[in-house]
Amino acid sequence: MELVTTKRLELYSGRSHPELAAEVARELGVELADAGLREFADGEIHCRFAASVRGRDVFILQTHAGPVNDSILEQLIMIDAAKRASAKRITAVCPYYGYSRQDRKASGREPITAKLVADMLAAAGADRIVGVDLHSGQIQGFFDGPVDHLTALPVLIDYLRPYSSPDLVIVAPDAGRTRVAERVSLRLGGTSLAFVHKRRPADKMNSVEALGVEGDVKGRRCVLVDDMIDTAGTIVAAADLLTERGASEVWAMATHGLFSGPAPDRLKASNISRIIVTNTLPLTEERRIEKVEVLSIAPLLAKAIDAVFEDSSVSEIFDGENQA
Repeated sequence: MELVTTKRLELYSGRSHPELAAEVARELGVELADAGLREFADGEIHCRFAASVRGRDVFILQTHAGPVNDSILEQLIMIDAAKRASAKRITAVCPYYGYSRQDRKASGREPITAKLVADMLAAAGADRIVGVDLHSGQIQGFFDGPVDHLTALPVLIDYLRPYSSPDLVIVAPDAGRTRVAERVSLRLGGTSLAFVHKRRPADKMNSVEALGVEGDVKGRRCVLVDDMIDTAGTIVAAADLLTERGASEVWAMATHGLFSGPAPDRLKASNISRIIVTNTLPLTEERRIEKVEVLSIAPLLAKAIDAVFEDSSVSEIFDGENQA
């Protein structure tokens, strides 16, 4: 007996960012399937897919937005349900990968929670992970399976391209982002580069001190490029220093706009005139300020999901620049 099977893509979403999931589904030309998520009276999460997933290529999209622990657990439960329902392959799509900043032991007696999240996704039954701008490339090695590391740089660069001029300076807010700033500069035709020296006081959480600027910024429009804006301490301190050094205008660009705690007030009061982020995370009303512009990552996510489904190259979407 010979049986020719057909592949079928099923896209499911958790409840952390339904708007992004719906947009990705539209880009793919598929319907967002019903995961049947609900909660028991004590808050426990229950999942029962409305239709069979046996033999299907299942993609479970969940950005790890606040409450971050709830969104991670919900995705794990959905993955477990798909595995027990005999899905052929399960891909965890994490536009924002939670705990990504804890990717090493900076001092003794600390966890490496980025590895812990990868282990939990694997234990739940995920065969593959798709993420966007992980805090560091090494996180790809924490998962014993394929990891497609996407980058939002094409979206951010397309936004910047009309503003490219000899007066534009791409600025890394710390030494760790210098390589990303260089890639943005090259894609814009070789605009000027600068980077900020910073220090984090060991005795203070979510605190940063900007110490100096390397590069010519006087009288020029500076664009700070980072992977995320959380409490906005780093980006605001860098903007203050650039303004002190004579920058005519300061913009900030980041893939992930967390805007936690004091971030909205800090950004409102800062010298930053424009803040550009993508929609990897939902932007609630209390975190939405006039300076912020949100770009959609959905087309890139849809292309990557389609490439995984078709077993074609994801790197070709980004010209091989998505591996760092």
